[in-house]
Amino acid sequence: MVVGIIGGGYAGMAAAVALAERGIPVTLFESARQLGGRARGVMHNDTQLDNGQHLLLGCYRQTLRLIKQVGGNLEQDFLRLPLQLDLHGEFSLRAPRLPAPLHLLVALLNAQGISFGERMKAARFMLALRRMNFYLPRDMTVAELLVQHGQDAELAQKLWEPLCIAALNTPILKASAQVLLNVLRDALNQKRSDSDMLLPRVDFTALFPQRAANYIEQRGGMVFTSCGVEAIIPKDHGIELVTAQACPEPGRRRTERFSHVICSAPPTVTAKLLRPISLLENTVAQIDSLEHQPIYTVYLRYPAHVHLPHPMLGLHRRFSQWLFDKGQIAGQHGLLAAVISAEGIHQELPQEQLAQRVIAELREEFGIAEVPEWFKVIAEKRATFCCAPNLQRPSQQTDLPGLLLAGDYTAGAYPATLEGAVLSGLHCASLISA
Repeated sequence: MVVGIIGGGYAGMAAAVALAERGIPVTLFESARQLGGRARGVMHNDTQLDNGQHLLLGCYRQTLRLIKQVGGNLEQDFLRLPLQLDLHGEFSLRAPRLPAPLHLLVALLNAQGISFGERMKAARFMLALRRMNFYLPRDMTVAELLVQHGQDAELAQKLWEPLCIAALNTPILKASAQVLLNVLRDALNQKRSDSDMLLPRVDFTALFPQRAANYIEQRGGMVFTSCGVEAIIPKDHGIELVTAQACPEPGRRRTERFSHVICSAPPTVTAKLLRPISLLENTVAQIDSLEHQPIYTVYLRYPAHVHLPHPMLGLHRRFSQWLFDKGQIAGQHGLLAAVISAEGIHQELPQEQLAQRVIAELREEFGIAEVPEWFKVIAEKRATFCCAPNLQRPSQQTDLPGLLLAGDYTAGAYPATLEGAVLSGLHCASLISA
């Protein structure tokens, strides 16, 4: 048995680590120069950035386990914060160090920026979800669920919509209530530490994918970067992969046969590779039907003394949704990141104009009068799939024997998160091992 893996994002690397651990030879092909996919490190003006400012939750057990397995140190790699939702000057919720779910109920009852009646409504909502075991007889939008449980517009705007967009990257009018409940169940209903927010102190390539590559190579596997796969060709006894140019020798195509292939490329790339295979027509149709949502990250390099009141906080009814102070998180003093998730009017602005809006918001909200030395807007226009109710996502096991799909968009209980990607990769590895 020998396995080929297309794509070196978190899903592909998770599958490769799991197979390498079992002693199964793996060859991984990544078209980009660096590993990580949509969660990767990038350099700009001699400054280490990420292509998007992500965070992990304490309930991301498999992602955190794999990071440790390949040599990471969770205490050193992350700034761990207890659950908090701070919309500067408008709303504040902070979970005390109490057992779950008591910590959330106390946080809701003590939240600032909403009335006592609204706090009681939010607490009753969470208790109702627990009684339902976070399961809905039929899926619906998050907006519909909130109306059913008496969560008024102010409460939705300040509490539930920010949580929904942070978790699903999908507006509440479009988002699946059941998938949101899956996240709330795992993050808020078991251990208090499950709701902790983990902000990486290192870039997302260094955090897991690069360590994973070293782990795989130490166990006899191979990881090639700058080496994309051009075609998947089914054969009687295996599957051939054709690369655009030989790895590591440039200048000619290379074909290699595998007993199994895991395609963990982005959905659009996967659909392009699978389209010539008539047996996979239904899978391609499912991928093509996925709607996507963007994530914009605006990095701003200020003088080193500029900082925010907290490492992470949000803004209410602004272009900037979440702000990260990289000085407090990773020692990159003066570097701020503004994240704008899901669809919105920000997509209509030129990047220069969007950056100037963010700069103006920082000046108005925090009195930051300095002009940034530079800014960098990173727009992932197809960052995640739109997590709609009753969405039929492609199965990991395809109709072509030996070919599997991994990625946060494939079938699963989670939205497009790092944990969702990792779980899909581990499931593919388990199917092959079995």
